[in-house]
Amino acid sequence: MTAPVLHRPRRIVTGHDAEGRSIFIQDGPAPNLIQPQASPNVGMFNLWTMAQVPASYAGNDDAAPADARITLAPSLGGINFRVMEFPPDAERNWAGKKSVFEQYGNPEALTPTSDRHPGFHKTDSIDFGIVLEGEIWALMDIGETLMKPGDVLIQRGTNHAWANRTDKPARMAFILISAQP
Repeated sequence: MTAPVLHRPRRIVTGHDAEGRSIFIQDGPAPNLIQPQASPNVGMFNLWTMAQVPASYAGNDDAAPADARITLAPSLGGINFRVMEFPPDAERNWAGKKSVFEQYGNPEALTPTSDRHPGFHKTDSIDFGIVLEGEIWALMDIGETLMKPGDVLIQRGTNHAWANRTDKPARMAFILISAQP
């Protein structure tokens, strides 16, 4: 399966010049993308990561450069900000889901599933998920709800899955905050 070209979000990053004045230091397509080999029509763009809170804004280093390692969950005490593209479920390679989670660096996040959905997983994080485009179903162990553009889900370390039951991709923004189980 060849990797489709996914829409890279425009990422604008601010910083400071030598005199401490605010400046734009980057403005362009997000450089950091992972398209899992087993599911190349799934895209995850990390827009920014913080290893710990409080974060520092000293210097103008890129916290999510093109060569940064992307993991599903943030580091302990950290935060990840990302955009994900979910193809229709009918177009996903569910047989390769284990290798996808291995490539994300969090194979332990994949949880045993029932026949409901093969994408159930869990991370030690509080996640704010915002639908940007399309429609997607948020699935819990018990219950599910349809999310449309502008809807926000606060996911609190729960076992969950995302089901795209349409024929078009869905895009979501996520802010993941490390949490204690």
